[in-house]
Amino acid sequence: MKNRCEWAGSDPLYVKYHDREWGTPLHDDRGLFEFLVLEGAQAGLSWLTILRKRDNYRKAFHRFDPRKVARYSAADVRRLLADPGIVRNRLKIESAIRNARGVLAIADEFGSFDSFLWRYVDYQPRQNAWRSLAELPSRTALSDRMSKDLKKRGFSFVGTTICYAFMQAVGMVNDHVVGCFRHEELKRIARKGDLPQRGARGTA
Repeated sequence: MKNRCEWAGSDPLYVKYHDREWGTPLHDDRGLFEFLVLEGAQAGLSWLTILRKRDNYRKAFHRFDPRKVARYSAADVRRLLADPGIVRNRLKIESAIRNARGVLAIADEFGSFDSFLWRYVDYQPRQNAWRSLAELPSRTALSDRMSKDLKKRGFSFVGTTICYAFMQAVGMVNDHVVGCFRHEELKRIARKGDLPQRGARGTA
């Protein structure tokens, strides 16, 4: 039986997410945008709630293609507000559209959204060594800086806590506890310099 981070619990969806996605380095702009939207959608809710709505989000947001989302109109906002499969919060929906435009602007400037984001950790996952869930921070100086930079660029729902959760999810930091089987797996991969790339969330 594999030892896992305590938060993974026993729900099959959560266990699968823990074992295959959380903390795995991601270098795909569409996948990164998806995480950014979903982390923002989670605000005030549980992550399991968002995971259960993930497929609905992909359908509603054109599989998180930022070019398509950036062109959404008031009619699209109304469509999304009427969709029971997602979190029907106007501020969060409008944020996703605004952030899609920000992602495209960053990609034009830096070559990719991926290149911009991974600069914060010098393009190498930070390897932490937490022994219990209680030790994990909810924010760091890096997430503070990322949040500040994104807000300056017009992004919303990118507070420092959301940014740190995003960094954990996309593998910019390895925050699996040391007793978890994924901690050593991801550490070993990073040490080899053979970091796996992952497609959009749930398509890998």
